[in-house]
Amino acid sequence: MKKIIAAACAAAFLFSSGCSAMPLNSGSDVLRESLPPTTEKLSYTPLNYTNQVGMWLPYVRFPEIMQGKSEEQFRKAIRELLQDAAAENVNTLYFHAHPMGDAYYRSEIFPKGAYLDGDYDPLRIVLDEAHKLGISVHGWINPLRLQTEEEMNRLSDDYIIKKWISAGEPYVRTVNGRWYLVPSYSETVELLEAAAGEILDDYDVDGLHIDDYFYPTTDEEFDRAEFEKSGITDLNEWRTDTVSRYVKALYDTVKSHDERLLFGISPQGSIDGNYSTQYADVRRWGSESGFADYIVPQIYFGFENECCPFLPTLAQWEELVGSGVSLIAGLAPYKLGREDKWAGAAGELEWINDPDIIDKQIAAVKNSKADGYALYY
Repeated sequence: MKKIIAAACAAAFLFSSGCSAMPLNSGSDVLRESLPPTTEKLSYTPLNYTNQVGMWLPYVRFPEIMQGKSEEQFRKAIRELLQDAAAENVNTLYFHAHPMGDAYYRSEIFPKGAYLDGDYDPLRIVLDEAHKLGISVHGWINPLRLQTEEEMNRLSDDYIIKKWISAGEPYVRTVNGRWYLVPSYSETVELLEAAAGEILDDYDVDGLHIDDYFYPTTDEEFDRAEFEKSGITDLNEWRTDTVSRYVKALYDTVKSHDERLLFGISPQGSIDGNYSTQYADVRRWGSESGFADYIVPQIYFGFENECCPFLPTLAQWEELVGSGVSLIAGLAPYKLGREDKWAGAAGELEWINDPDIIDKQIAAVKNSKADGYALYY
């Protein structure tokens, strides 16, 4: 694990990001209980585990392992990364297939990702190398986030998002110079379903995964017109229902392809923050069937964090997530050796003064009701 952490932390100093992960108990706990949803014979049997040992591979790592690399060089980098991970019992990889209106796979909907300057298929290679090692692969997508205005100007006029912009359609809007889907429209939900379906149809992924970019902004002007037409009087309630609607649509899309595939959600670690800034109804998703198979809250807090200390926050998530949904604790080794300026005076230097903090958190997770943990480098 030290080799993986060292490499990932070096990249983390070059790029800021939002979410990634790694380790727990591996072994023979492979999920095989579900039957195919139809009588049609399915050629691939999804590979998943009751105790996830996850590792996120975010797009911020792509310049290091992909940009300027040939197919052979990329495959070698992926093989080495996965071999190191497998040596630490990693059994699940969340691969950033659709970070921001782009595709690190063969897509007929979205343009090729900016860091992919070779003519090869990263997702295909990742699946090939991971499955050789018995590692499950979940395609990681960001539903609403699109290109910047500058990036959009350089893309083909055939891109559906650019067509919407040119036609003045209300389905996309800019926030701080970046385009986002407006999730209250059926057209945008259908595009999300198509994005998921494209991956599920063409690749032997073992599941899909979304993280904590559930809503672009808290600014009331972003979708005021749509809200006023809804007849709902509470904006927060309306936005929260809107998010749950597209989350369920993605879950249903996954299950319509194969009930055995998993759908996971990685919300921010603060339960209250999910509601106040992201309109993410994590209590509903964690307790009501039909929204998620597993939840990976990003509990990126030290034990001495004044706002959300690790142990009480983990306990809150244990209470929140009910049976039928697995709880995977997201941890933050990317913070090791750094000041945590949002942790308050007591916790500001904790990640510098205590190099064993991640090991202690892993031990706490193993003694909790959680079904695994995930590390973001």
